[in-house]
Parts: sequence; C-alpha cells; structure tokens
Amino acid sequence: LQTSSFSYINLITYYNYNLYLKINMFINNFDPVAFQIFSFEIRWYSLAYIVGILLGWFLSKKFFISEQKVREKFDDYLTYLILGLIIGGRLGYVVFYNFEFYINNLLDILKIWQGGMSFHGGVIGIIIASYLFAKRNSQSSFSYLDIVSFVAPIGIFFGRIANFINSELYGIETNVAWAVQFTQIDNLYRHPTQLYEAFFEGIVLFLVLLYFKNKSFSKRPGFISGIFLFFYSIFRFAIEFLRVPDDQLGYLLFNLTMGQLISIFFLIIGCYLLISKYENRQNS
Repeated sequence: LQTSSFSYINLITYYNYNLYLKINMFINNFDPVAFQIFSFEIRWYSLAYIVGILLGWFLSKKFFISEQKVREKFDDYLTYLILGLIIGGRLGYVVFYNFEFYINNLLDILKIWQGGMSFHGGVIGIIIASYLFAKRNSQSSFSYLDIVSFVAPIGIFFGRIANFINSELYGIETNVAWAVQFTQIDNLYRHPTQLYEAFFEGIVLFLVLLYFKNKSFSKRPGFISGIFLFFYSIFRFAIEFLRVPDDQLGYLLFNLTMGQLISIFFLIIGCYLLISKYENRQNS
C-alpha cells in the first residue's frame, strides 16, 4: 500500500512538473516575413543582414579603425566585404551542406531567397575579398580582417535572432525550463540553440574582443582575427552538441556535425594566428 501510494504521488508530481514546464515554456510561432509591400516580402533574415552590416560599418569607423589609410579606403572595402560575405556564404552552404542537391540543380544556387547560407563560407569569402582589396591597395589584409572581427559578433547576433524567428537551426528535444516549441517544425520542446549562439557567439565574443582590444600584444595585425576564430570555433563546436544536424547530412566523422568539423579547422587556423603573431612580437 505504501509502495502504491508512493508511486501515485510520484505520478502526480511528474504530471504537475510537466504541466508546469508546458505552461512556462515558450511557443515560437513567429512569421519569418517582417512586412510585405504588395507581393514583395521583406524577411527578418534579410533585415538582420542589413542591420548587421550597417551597424558594423558605423562602429568600425567610429571605434575600431586606427590607420588613416584604412579609414580612407574602408567605404570602398565595404563593397568587397558584402560580395565576399554573400557569395562565400552561399557557395559555402552549397559545398559543405548540400552539394549533391545543387550539383544536380545548378540554377538553384542563385536562389538565395530560398535560404541556405554558411557562416564558415562567409568567413572564407570575406578573407578572399579582403586579400584582393588589400593587394590592390598595397595594404595588409589583416588591417581589414581585424576590424571585421571586432564587429562580426554584432552581425552574428542579429543573424541568430533571425534564425530563431525563422524556426531554423533549432536544438534537440529537452525539458529545460527555457525550452521552446517551434510550431512550424513539430510539437516538441527543444533547446533554442539559435539564442545560445546569439549570446555566446554574439554578446560574449564581442566582450572578449573588446577586452583584448587595448592589450599591447594584440596590436600586431592578425592577432584579433586569431582571437575571433579561436573563441567563435569553441562556442560553435560546443553548442552544436545541442543542435539538430542538417537532415541531408546527419552526424558525420566521430559522430560530429559538419559545423563542428569545420569549426575544428577554423580553430586550428585561429591557434596558428595567435601563436605566430605572438611569437613574432616576442622576436621583434
């Protein structure tokens, strides 16, 4: 009798706990479309790109550009930056995440409005664009990449908020109190991994970079870029454990996602930059 009573109490407690969670958990039923003018839709994701670029451009010129020659050329560089970001982000998604589909549907590569951008691809595009622009103007590409590294977390923050609104890049099922139900996906309660990334890859990473900004050893071109790649890769790698992998890929080598495997590669590059730039300073 005591055992039955104990089981009955446990059942009631479990039911009440789950009822509490469901009442307090957040339901995401946002419309990905911010507003519509006739048949022309403006989506939150597009606005995130626009706000991130404009705010990054303003803060760069206001706080993060110290070289006069870079300041004079920065507006021209912005065109290269945007093209590198968009082209690199799109091609990165095509190659890294859905190559088999796009190789058989080449025209769909141009349909950016249907979604499909890779952050790592965008980084590669920005690196190439920065190299080409700097070479054309006889400057160091790191003079620009370090500035972009300072403001990139701002764009990441808005981008991940847009991912949350779009109900994409969501997490695995969970019962944590802050779990979210993405009604466009299913009726499960999941980790809001987009918000985790917005916080760590956006806010925390920005504060980390600000901390290193005035350190004497971070003045050498390329060091801030190394800091950015190092911490971003760590945050991304860790959060991906809570994120649902892409349907067409699933889990790959060592049960890791594509995002984690690419993050390892970028982490190595970040470590190389940090070590090489610090050692160069020690030897100079």
